[in-house]
Amino acid sequence: MSDSSPLPPVRLHPEAELARDALSTPLLARAARLARWAGEDTRVDAGGGLVEEQLPAAASHLGLTGDEAAAHASEAWRVAVDTGLVEIVDEEEGTVATGADLALLSGAPQDVLGVWLTALETALADASVPDLEDLVDAMDESGEVDFASLDWDPEAEQEFLDGVLGNLYLLTVSEDGPGDGPVPLPALAASMIVPSDMGEPTNDVLEQVSDAMMRLDDQFRILEPVGIVEYQPVDEALMADADEEPAAVVDDTDVSRYGMVRLTPLGLYGLRSRLLEAGIAAPAVGDLADKGADALLDGTAAFPPSAAQAETEQWLDRREPLAAARELLAAARGSDTGAPLRRLRCQQALSLVGVVAEPALREVLDDPELGGLARVWLVERGFGDVPAPAEDMVFWLTIDTVAAQLAAEGNSEELQGLVEGLAQQHSGFFAAAWRVDHPATADVLEAMGRLHPDKKVAKEARKAAFKARSQQGG
Repeated sequence: MSDSSPLPPVRLHPEAELARDALSTPLLARAARLARWAGEDTRVDAGGGLVEEQLPAAASHLGLTGDEAAAHASEAWRVAVDTGLVEIVDEEEGTVATGADLALLSGAPQDVLGVWLTALETALADASVPDLEDLVDAMDESGEVDFASLDWDPEAEQEFLDGVLGNLYLLTVSEDGPGDGPVPLPALAASMIVPSDMGEPTNDVLEQVSDAMMRLDDQFRILEPVGIVEYQPVDEALMADADEEPAAVVDDTDVSRYGMVRLTPLGLYGLRSRLLEAGIAAPAVGDLADKGADALLDGTAAFPPSAAQAETEQWLDRREPLAAARELLAAARGSDTGAPLRRLRCQQALSLVGVVAEPALREVLDDPELGGLARVWLVERGFGDVPAPAEDMVFWLTIDTVAAQLAAEGNSEELQGLVEGLAQQHSGFFAAAWRVDHPATADVLEAMGRLHPDKKVAKEARKAAFKARSQQGG
């Protein structure tokens, strides 16, 4: 995911709900229990980890059993130290005490989430480290790890994981993405490996995707306990086959066998926090609720339709309807390039206000920029005594509407249908349209020339665009 790519707005759960989710994640819950369990006899090694002889007692306190019990207890302890739930009192003696930040887990939702975000960073760091067996195999005679033999680049590994999580975030928040549904692991791995302009992937690329899937399988298993994802691992039978030949990505009827992952609501919150910290614009629905109408109309300009409506509904919920309508109309004025789309968003917002907005719409009937949309709004709601628009207002509104659609959707099929309809309904449309005193007239006519499938009509549009540009002195 490119740092410069605009991200769709995310719909976050309430912070109180997210805080409860954070407290119930296995990793943070275990870290908190160990922080309360630690006492005067608890000892840590030079790296701050719980000494090996105390790991069984820690695992027992957490109710952990099996071969991985000590490892899970050690991981939870490290999180307790990293998050400040436990403080090291004396490094030489290895003594510890309850950390000041333990009290934050009983505090406000933002305090809890702040602790969880630190725990997330620890988990992400762990997920970027090679498998323990690989580390043991890379040890030399002195017990030091030969990182060169691992072919492991810490920065590259972290960058890869960040990229995967960024793509998963983008897929989740995109209007045409899976939403709350899971993403197949092969698709996520391919998003990092397969070039976007590649047709049929080569065998070499497929093998790289397979290797990436295996890496991600290990990493998501590590990340699931911190609550960022829900993960269905790769089928063990497929992993066994991988010993004989590369586990290529194939069109299997049961894609879930290859692993399925979804971001949790807490994961969406965590990744958005990391994106913001990295300086990437990652809007959330509700960000504009306390801002002015100008910020709302400009801010939702690039939002997908459902997100724009959700943001607008929150904005309207905090305002008296008639006053909100007047504020929206005032913010919709302008002759800059963004003005047509602002007016479109204004029109969409006014559709949510209801009939109480009637006085505000009647007040702008004579406004050259707003009079057209005001008439449309009033007529659509069955109000009488609506004066018919002058012909120049009709053409101005038409140009403004097409300019807004171009800005919102580009050369879409819907816009092409609108263009065809306009040319069909008004035989002299282009002869009159080029005279319209609107900053976007020439651009709109040029677009109509591109979009109309009839060569004769398209030529008329291009001629009209040339006249309009000449008239504007361009």
